[in-house]
Amino acid sequence: MTLETRTTGLLDVVETDRQRRCDAILGEARAQAREIVAAAHAEARGRMRGTFDDERRQLDTRIAAARARLATHQRAGEQRRAADLLSAGWQKLVSALCERWHDPRGREAWVASVMAEARKALPQGAWHIVHAPGLTDAEREALAAALVTTAGAAPQFVVAESARAGLRVSAGGNVIDGTLDGLTADRADIGARLLGALEDEA
Repeated sequence: MTLETRTTGLLDVVETDRQRRCDAILGEARAQAREIVAAAHAEARGRMRGTFDDERRQLDTRIAAARARLATHQRAGEQRRAADLLSAGWQKLVSALCERWHDPRGREAWVASVMAEARKALPQGAWHIVHAPGLTDAEREALAAALVTTAGAAPQFVVAESARAGLRVSAGGNVIDGTLDGLTADRADIGARLLGALEDEA
């Protein structure tokens, strides 16, 4: 074997070894590159998911705040509407009660109702009856005659010029207040009932 042949053989061995090492290094480099790219993609996806989650949370927070503002605005609107309805309702109620007092048949029913309550609650004796203008002499006389029989004494009548409607009966420290002001004194309860009736009507 000649020197040239041996040299060529050694060069082939060196070249093969070099090629094998290069392929191994290149394979490792490619594997590392794939790992780096995969890790970078995973990190980017993680950051993107984190960003999307943050954006979603911020959006949810803004939506919740907007819904809360809308609900508050709606409640305020409903409260204003209820207050307006109630104000109009009070005016109608007072007007209707005054009309009822000045109508003879309505006044008769009103007086009868108050007197029925007074008979249940007040002691026998001379009752003190304060009434709004409108109760006629004939009505007072009839009422006095009835009370002489049921309460045992004639009542004392007083006209309250400032009263708009109704009557108040007292005896023995007890009072049955059937005046307009007395009947509408519990504004919270009457207001709630009035509002319910107005909303049903609307």
